[in-house]
Parts: sequence; C-alpha cells; structure tokens
Amino acid sequence: MSATVVPPGDRFEWFCEAVSGDLMPLTIRAEHAAGFQAEIATVGLGPLQVSSFAYSPVSALRSARHVRQGDPEQYQLALITDGAVRTAQLRNESTVSGDLVLTDTSRPMVNASGRDGRPVRVVMLQVPRSELPLHPDKLDGLLARRIPAQAGTGAILARFMSTLLDLGAGCGPEELPRIGSIALDLATACLAQHLGAPEEAPAEARAQVMLQRIHRFIEHNLGDPALTPRAIADHHHISLRALYLLFRDQPASVAATIRQQRLERCHADLAHRGLSGQSVQEVAARWGFSSAGSFGRAFREAYGVTPTEHRAHALGA
Repeated sequence: MSATVVPPGDRFEWFCEAVSGDLMPLTIRAEHAAGFQAEIATVGLGPLQVSSFAYSPVSALRSARHVRQGDPEQYQLALITDGAVRTAQLRNESTVSGDLVLTDTSRPMVNASGRDGRPVRVVMLQVPRSELPLHPDKLDGLLARRIPAQAGTGAILARFMSTLLDLGAGCGPEELPRIGSIALDLATACLAQHLGAPEEAPAEARAQVMLQRIHRFIEHNLGDPALTPRAIADHHHISLRALYLLFRDQPASVAATIRQQRLERCHADLAHRGLSGQSVQEVAARWGFSSAGSFGRAFREAYGVTPTEHRAHALGA
C-alpha cells in the first residue's frame, strides 16, 4: 500500500489509520502532515507477521489507555534499515539506526523517528507473546535497547528479516508458516544470545542459527575448490553427521547446495556480456570447478545445454 493512492491532504490520516489498525492503537504526530509520504507492505507467516513501513518523520505515543483500548499481545522486533528511530519503553531508551530494537505492545512506549528530517524505513517482525519461548521478565531488560545487527546472531536475523517480504510474496499459503517458523527460531536465538543465556533457546532455534551461518559460509566461499562438507563441518566445529542432520529437511543436501549455487553463478556469468572475454573454464574455475569435464557434465545436467551453447545463445540474444 502506498499513500499515493489517496489525495495529498489525506495521506497522513491514512497512515495513522493504517498503522493503528495493522499494529496497535497509538497517537501519531507529524511536523509536516502536508506532503506526507508512506508505504506499507505486510505478509502473514502463520502466527507471525512481517511488515515494512517507509514514512516521513513522525512521533508516536502508546499510552496505558491505548493498551487498554487494544493489545495484540505481541513482541515487535524492528530492523531500522533507513533513518533513525528513538524508542523509550519501561525505563529503557535508545536511538537505533541500522540495527534492531524490541518492543512489547502490552507496555506503554514512545517513538520518535526521522528527527534529522530523513524518511524512515522499518522491517518489523510481529511475534505473539505466546509463541516466543523466552521468559517475559528477562525480555523486559531488552525492551527499547539497541540490538546490534552487524555481526553474530543479530546479523543473521537482520539479513533474514530483510528478505522476508520478498520470500513471502513468492511462496504459496502452505509455505508461509514454515518461513514464519524459521523467523521465530532466529529471533529466539538472537534474543537469548543478547540475554546472555543462549542455552535457553530451544534446540530447534540453535540449529536454525547454525544452518543460516553455514549457508552464509557457503555463499562466501563458493570460489574455493576445497569447499566440501568436511571443510564446512570442521570450520563450524561440528561432526559430518551433525552437518548432514542440519540439511536433512532442506531442499538439497549440503554437497548439492554447493554445486547448485556454483552452477547458478556460472550460468549468470556466462550470460554477462562484460565477461565474454573470459573462457568458459576461467568462469568455472572462479566458482570452484577445478575440472572442465565435471563442470560441463554438471552444467548440461542442470540446464539441458552445454556452457558454450548457453553463452552463445545468451550473448547472441
């Protein structure tokens, strides 16, 4: 949804009604209601929901009266991708930009965003309190505090959250709860880590974090011919058996995942006009294929044509 669907004079009011209806009752104020811009997108993920908000600078108040008026009983984990948001709740306060911040809809809170005049973009994961397997008393200490998203579990969660809307839009209704389950596991592990009690996260959540770490490791090391299941297991200090168990419910095994991603990179590079001066073998070697014969067979099996035929067709077109 975009505010451009309503007349300019009504856009701020449209935004207030949309946020109060989709998130929770609250009072929103804008210094410049005239010329206000906003976009909202939402995808349901089973019991969870992910929303994206892009909007002009505002301040917001959720009072005890608002809580009594309507409470979705959620934890809301927000990733501030553009601009900055100042949040105060339960005697905690922080200004967040590029990181995560957790709030509780059952508590009064104050927000101020875009204080420098810049618009704000937020990706928000809405998690029912009953779904998050961490003690509420402990989570109170994290409310309105900055949760770093540049490294560790915070970075893994933030990266996954930033793709949730795109992932959800391309999935069927039966797949969305599974994506929501992955998001919940990652959020649980991240919050448990920042509570200083990672062992409190369920085993499923810890396994999901490890799986996402391994996927990132594979992505960053595709060009290394020595990237094998054994090398991945050794790097992450787990056994080969544990690695295979992590991939048991994945669409492909760990070895097949490596091969598929390498082939996808080669497929794209061979169709890139700027790389036409490189030989097929050079492209293959850049993505970890040390044998021209095995690369050619794998490519033809995956795409039905040889690498040379694919390049000729793509560049000719």
